Amino acid sequence: MKKSREVLTHRFLFLGSTLIFLCSCANKKVSKNIESNRPNIIFFFTDDQAYDTQKAYGNPNVKTPYMDSLADKGTVFMRHYNTTAICMASRANVMTGQYEYKTGCNFDHGPLGTEQWLDSYPVHLKKSGYRVGFGGKFGFSVSDDTLNVGEEGEVAQHYFDFWVGNPGQTSYTTSQNKTLTKYAQKYPHSTRAYGAATIDFIRESVIKDQPFCMSLFFKAPHRPVQPDPIFDTVYRNTDFRKLPNYGRRAGEHLALQSRMGRQYPRFMEWGYDKEESYQHALRKYNQLIYGVDYAIGMVLEELKKLKIDDNTIIIFSSDNGYFNGSHGLGSKVLPYEEGTRVPMIIVDPRIEKGKEIKKTNSLSGNVDIAATILDIAGIEIPSVYDGKSLLPLLQNPNKHVRKSLPIIQVWGSNATHCLTVMDEEYKYIYWYYENKDEKIVASEELFNIKDDPYEMINLANQPNYEFPLAKMRTLYDQQLDHWKKEGVKSNGYGQYGVLFDRGMTWEEKMLITNNKQ
Repeated sequence: MKKSREVLTHRFLFLGSTLIFLCSCANKKVSKNIESNRPNIIFFFTDDQAYDTQKAYGNPNVKTPYMDSLADKGTVFMRHYNTTAICMASRANVMTGQYEYKTGCNFDHGPLGTEQWLDSYPVHLKKSGYRVGFGGKFGFSVSDDTLNVGEEGEVAQHYFDFWVGNPGQTSYTTSQNKTLTKYAQKYPHSTRAYGAATIDFIRESVIKDQPFCMSLFFKAPHRPVQPDPIFDTVYRNTDFRKLPNYGRRAGEHLALQSRMGRQYPRFMEWGYDKEESYQHALRKYNQLIYGVDYAIGMVLEELKKLKIDDNTIIIFSSDNGYFNGSHGLGSKVLPYEEGTRVPMIIVDPRIEKGKEIKKTNSLSGNVDIAATILDIAGIEIPSVYDGKSLLPLLQNPNKHVRKSLPIIQVWGSNATHCLTVMDEEYKYIYWYYENKDEKIVASEELFNIKDDPYEMINLANQPNYEFPLAKMRTLYDQQLDHWKKEGVKSNGYGQYGVLFDRGMTWEEKMLITNNKQ
């Protein structure tokens, strides 16, 4: 009964003389930080969380009270995308504010270079006097030596004041993460343990009287499917909806290249094809997210108790989306909405909030997070950044900070590699790969995201869409030019200036790149 009450109420109680002392320190810290305009920052980042897993994004089946409270108090970004929809590259994008072809970092390619890391937001924050912390799945290595890259976070952790990060995919079992062992007895599931560790970081920062930034990168809801058992009853009787583009037939119109990777077989492998197994998969997936919500609640309650919630900015997002059966696909990676679009909420308590949830349809990307964090801290945004500060949208959600955004996919099967560009209305995808034996040719896709948010109609070859197609091709060519001029030539990225060139034939591309695909 005690556990059940804890699950349903989502409430926390921390007692003791230490907390009383910390609250006293917090009162002093708040006034000092407000005067110096140095707010605290907490960045919650999940792994594989689809955009439609919260009520603010239209899902009536989910239970995420603390994420809902963030939406109530902040600004909800309805069109926020990861410019690369897979964890390693996405995390490098987020940390450095740069597109993948400038970081040179992704599975199959290589680590993040030292030069790029030194322009990351944690490094700039620490230089400017912030106390910086990290917890969770770091996801990439920092090295200029592609043969000896070391573990993820091995180099980067020395730039943090507080570190409970772990290499690789990390584990949901707290005791199996070496930086979390002291939390294992009380919090055996790592999602809650990371919440407890974040509270320790906040308390230490208050004592040190220092503005802080904590980046908490949860493993959840990434596979393996091992949700916290104390939440087993949360979705026991819930039947989850299916999006309008659910199922294999809903993806028949898509480019053949999209079915050449691991996303297509996973639709059946992971049980999305049968009602019973689909519901089971969605219940466990959302149970993992519920655990994240609980941990976020732990942190938010602590901020209130320490009386620093009015000077702490909260950012919440995810490293990539998740198909969950849409278009007959599983996993992420591909540039369609469910693979790349994610939730994004920013709460700035310094901004007066109306009664209604504030939403913006302005285009934004994961590279914008670093620029936003530095802008919050009053630090000049490096000129190398591709990201834009999103703070103007908190004041005016109808404003626009960018005209277009790329999505880069150069991981996994060569057939699935593509470059995508979006503006406020359209998404354009160019698939370069050809295979004459399988009758696969280079192809284009054009979707009107405003009128067709589930990407059911490819307009690229339809009459009356010549003008938007031409406009998006121009934006695409401009993005590829930027890649050629500013992208790294190492780690295999130089070849894509040729492969993604719309004006070259397959034979010319193979001759120039000597690509044995």
